[in-house]
Amino acid sequence: MKPLITIIIAVLNKSTTLERSIKSIINQTYPRKEIVIIDGGSKDGSISITNRYLDNISYFESARDRGISHAWNKGIQNSHGEWICFLGADDFFWSENVLTDIAPYLINANTKGINIVYGKIAKIDENLNIIKYIGKPWEKIRWQVKHGMALPHPGLMHHRSLFSKYGLYDEAYKIVGDYEFLLRELKYRDAFFVNNLIVAAHQAGGQSDISNVLTNYEILKARKKHKLPYFSWVWTLVYLRALSRLILTTIKKYISPKLNSK
Repeated sequence: MKPLITIIIAVLNKSTTLERSIKSIINQTYPRKEIVIIDGGSKDGSISITNRYLDNISYFESARDRGISHAWNKGIQNSHGEWICFLGADDFFWSENVLTDIAPYLINANTKGINIVYGKIAKIDENLNIIKYIGKPWEKIRWQVKHGMALPHPGLMHHRSLFSKYGLYDEAYKIVGDYEFLLRELKYRDAFFVNNLIVAAHQAGGQSDISNVLTNYEILKARKKHKLPYFSWVWTLVYLRALSRLILTTIKKYISPKLNSK
């Protein structure tokens, strides 16, 4: 039997893109799918958009949450799929055949005891132009996983058994909860790469200096938790660079006005 695939969308004030994301799931030719939407208390019309498609949605709730990891956890707890993937509220499946095309790989991975299946994503700009592709064969990025998030998370397929085995996302991680969770499995075992374009994801704007520092800090924290080398020379340089930029920005913010006022 074809596996049931759950797609979870965590959303907060994404009315301009949410409908496209929902429709990209509804329009999938694959019959055994369910949609779970966790809204964090949107005020911009996202709830009204979701209400239009309730006949196609297995579970929907809107309430304030404690962050993205908490939203994902609520989605998992209200899902039934053998395979679970997460789609950003401003992301969408590349074609209507994405799930149909990937399903045979999920079945094959399951027979081999592989619990994580991923493909390629296209980073796009506001005009839907492709900026770059992300996603490489596992053999090429296996070593990178222990240093940072090397797998594209949107559309990545998690076998349900992972959440039974390891528990849910750790809500202490506000930015890299997905990375910390994947480490639980991938520090020991392999993932399976499908050379298909799965998702189109909007290219995020440049991270702020403080966000870069927090991201790198959480990555180091996750590596320490999993008893991986805490400071590699690569991440030490990345972290120190982000921290130094934050310090310089802070100094300029508070000193420049005083100098200009003299």
